[in-house]
Amino acid sequence: MDISVVVPLYNEAESLPELEQWIERVMRDHGFTYEVIFVNDGSTDESWQVIQRLAEANPAVRGVCFRRNYGKSPALNVGFARAKGDVVITMDADLQDSPDEIPELYRMITEDGYDLVSGYKQKRYDPLSKTIPTKLFNATARRVSGIHNLHDFNCGLKAYRSKVVKHIEVYGDMHRYIPYLAKLAGFHRIGEKVVKHQARKYGKTKFGLDRFVNGYLDLMTLWFTGKFGGKPMHFFGLVGSLMFFLGLVSTAVVGLTKLYHMHAGHPYILVTDSPYFYLALTLMLLGSQMFLAGFVGELVARNAPGRNQYEIDAEINAESSTTTI
Repeated sequence: MDISVVVPLYNEAESLPELEQWIERVMRDHGFTYEVIFVNDGSTDESWQVIQRLAEANPAVRGVCFRRNYGKSPALNVGFARAKGDVVITMDADLQDSPDEIPELYRMITEDGYDLVSGYKQKRYDPLSKTIPTKLFNATARRVSGIHNLHDFNCGLKAYRSKVVKHIEVYGDMHRYIPYLAKLAGFHRIGEKVVKHQARKYGKTKFGLDRFVNGYLDLMTLWFTGKFGGKPMHFFGLVGSLMFFLGLVSTAVVGLTKLYHMHAGHPYILVTDSPYFYLALTLMLLGSQMFLAGFVGELVARNAPGRNQYEIDAEINAESSTTTI
């Protein structure tokens, strides 16, 4: 099969028939073999009934229905697990993503050799209250992830080589950082295509401003786990050691200062009356706790069942012979 189109949705009953007809027309015009996987994320409208009718009329349509609303990331993860196409396309169900972009996205994966191609909605039909935070979010994501050629990490219209979606796990709200997840999994050929952004035709947006706060926290989580997930002692141990050393030096300075004033006959205060003593003691305690956290993290990492499981892309085996004299 050439293409799997994964469409996560929540309360998009009005747009689904038009979207399915649009996808079907594009696939027919270009001779693609395809499937469309609608993942109904616990919709409270008639979305699932619409999907059932579409599946009856078109054998290429498949559907998954969650019992309740879990979020876009779980919906994508379930869709990825069921996708059978050589290239997987994701798009939103609100008709803001154009299926006419599919042929070029497919070509960039199959001919240009990209592992992942992300859409870039250069011209957006969104208010400034959404576009300005989006620009700041994307600038931060580029800086932290090191994927400097992407301008729109959160664009729903993306294309993937099949093995990419089979080797990443999209959970929580990590759908915003799928390119970063792919990079951490070893897929570095990540490209971008300018795509057309269409004004929403039906319904209203399902996302609020809280996604920017959550997105920042998720980005920090990905950065930390990607850099120190397998070696937590390198972070906690280093920070803890530095804090303990600074606290130890500070304690020594406070004590030596008192001894100096005693020897010189100058007025002095008790060490325990100095606020710097308690600050130094706090640094030593926090440093010890950080070091122990890194130690415990190492124990957990070393006993994790997948600690020595690595993705091997290719291998060459040579026959070896032993000569006995």
